[in-house]
Amino acid sequence: MRGRWRGPSSHVDGVTVGGVLDPHAPDAPYDSAWHRRKLDYRLVNPANRRRFKVIVVGTGLAGAGAAAALGELGYQVESFTFHDAPRRAHSVAAQGGINAAREDTADNDSLQRFVTDTVKGGDFRGREVDAFRLAEESMRVVDHLNAIGAPFAREYGGTLATRSFGGVQVSRTFYARGQTGQQLQVASAQALQRQVHAGTVTLRVRHEMLDLIMDGDRVGGVVMRNLISGDITAHTAHAVVLATGGYGNIFFHSTLAKNSNASAIWRAAQHGAHFASPSFIQFHPTALPISSQWQSKTILMSESLRNDGRVWVPTRPGDQRPANDIPETERDYYLERKYPAFGNLTPRDVASRAATEQIRSGHGVGPLCNGVYLDFRDAIARLGRHTIAERYGNLFHMYTNATGEDPYEVPMRIAPGAHFTMGGLWSDYDLMTSLPGLFVGGECGWGYHGANRLGANSLLSACVDGWFTLPHTVANYLAPHLGTEPLADDSPQVRAALSRTRARADALLAIGGTHGPGHFHRLLGAILYEGCGVIRSRETLEHAIGRIRELRAEFWRDLRVVGTGLHLNQELELAGRVADYLELAELMCVDALDREESCGAHFRAEHQRDGEATRDDKRWAFASAWQVGTDGGFIRHHEPLHFDTVPLTTRDYR
Repeated sequence: MRGRWRGPSSHVDGVTVGGVLDPHAPDAPYDSAWHRRKLDYRLVNPANRRRFKVIVVGTGLAGAGAAAALGELGYQVESFTFHDAPRRAHSVAAQGGINAAREDTADNDSLQRFVTDTVKGGDFRGREVDAFRLAEESMRVVDHLNAIGAPFAREYGGTLATRSFGGVQVSRTFYARGQTGQQLQVASAQALQRQVHAGTVTLRVRHEMLDLIMDGDRVGGVVMRNLISGDITAHTAHAVVLATGGYGNIFFHSTLAKNSNASAIWRAAQHGAHFASPSFIQFHPTALPISSQWQSKTILMSESLRNDGRVWVPTRPGDQRPANDIPETERDYYLERKYPAFGNLTPRDVASRAATEQIRSGHGVGPLCNGVYLDFRDAIARLGRHTIAERYGNLFHMYTNATGEDPYEVPMRIAPGAHFTMGGLWSDYDLMTSLPGLFVGGECGWGYHGANRLGANSLLSACVDGWFTLPHTVANYLAPHLGTEPLADDSPQVRAALSRTRARADALLAIGGTHGPGHFHRLLGAILYEGCGVIRSRETLEHAIGRIRELRAEFWRDLRVVGTGLHLNQELELAGRVADYLELAELMCVDALDREESCGAHFRAEHQRDGEATRDDKRWAFASAWQVGTDGGFIRHHEPLHFDTVPLTTRDYR
């Protein structure tokens, strides 16, 4: 299966080079493409909308926004979450803010600068036309969230306040102290509950998606497991939206909630949906260092802290003196030294790589020598403790609770931690995957962020997808299906999906080995941090692929799941998720091995110049979109990336 344009041939075992993917982008200048596309979309008469049913899986900012907006428009919406309430979705964990190109501050920001920063920040491995939609809708998003009750910080005169974030030199990030994600999630969940009360949305909590219902090559519904009763049920619809978040938990130690997983999107991939750029994983530079091998996750400290905190390490390797005993002349403010133009506000991939280099060279700090310092001494002296507390007080309080240390008195200790996944299900400009009828929103998609997401663009992209894109694109898909009915509950397609799902659960329960799923998850995370982490190489990736295959075989031979599937069984839940991680992990490493360049968060040790990432635009200026073959191999399709307004340049933050 070969296309007209293939990019480089692959030399990775088990990989076939496929064809060219069409993003179905509007034939218009990028700065007017979204306006043009909205005019071209087919519409559904308000009186006909109640004849269509849409399933939305996930109630984070993308899922809650999409379900609430579609319900408000009059569609029948069925909303699912595995939480006990929609407001508990993982969007609550985002701290620092949400970007918008509103030009509220007189610092020469603009829509074009937003696009430039986003495309450049992603190291030219995302869709430029998508970045324009993100920028254009960002202005509406902030106004909308403000209108539905998000308590944004304000200046003395009442205008919305902004601050800076990594990768930019202007102040475009709107925030609610260090709780921005939580406050936006509460506002969006309230909007969703309003539609539940109105009767347009049926909300089902404590349900996890385990499979898709396929009607030929079209998606016709989902299979769900009630996490309390164990019941497995089928739900059909005219269209399905997945807004199930990212897969960073594959690394075991990550900043994500422990229930965050990849099962929904991986099941779609197993049915033929293309998976884009799975190896593009962001390691957040301000996570807390692991303090014990028994620690179950890392904790995120907002990137906003780098506005006032200074990052440094001792100049002498192995220096274990208390931070406050190390004089100024023996401190290396390495980000300010290496990147003077951006300093501590370098993008996340650059800051994480620089911290990793310091730690590996023996300059790491803390009991395990696995962190660097984030110091507020100078900011407190300049601004006063009260001002710092106003800006970051809840974050400082959280740090003290986690570590027992007072960041007002001693520097924080931070380290890179697996955080955000720029990869996800490939979708076209309309957010529809390669499976007709299946749409994506938020982090489980891939479109905006390229090889590195700029801070405060995640909340924005989720809201743009949910509130202002999917309501248009789903309607465009539904319009020609007027008069059709969803699959019947007793149809062969539904029975087949239910049978597959039950057989998979039975297989996990029947292994009868000696180790629980958490054991295998922890081992997988160690393999990935070592082989496909902040810095990768052909040697580490080939070794990781071999170890993943061995671990997957051991999992299916020695897994032990206690209990049954007839009731609440969290071990069974985790076992299913780890089984999916073990398959996705191999594809992540294959993708990283296949892409013979460095770009953004994908840093191949063989492709660098003076420690900086070296892109290969002649051979790799495309998005890889992987199809899982029936023989277990992988087919790499390509979407060429075009940049009409942001010229291809080498990123330089110096």
